Amino acid sequence: MARKKKWIKKAIKRPGAFSAKAKRAGMSTAAYATKVLKKGSRASARTKRQAALARTLGKMRRKRKR
Repeated sequence: MARKKKWIKKAIKRPGAFSAKAKRAGMSTAAYATKVLKKGSRASARTKRQAALARTLGKMRRKRKR
């Protein structure tokens, strides 16, 4: 478990930035991530990477919850 947390801490460079973007867009983080990662999205590369990470962490959370 400690090993997993170590890469997560390194991966999150700007804590709360993606959720703030989602909030400004009036969406949940999951919905905003889906929108950003759609083909043809004009979001920046940084935002797309943040969206991919948010999606990955969401999947990890769901697996742990079960």
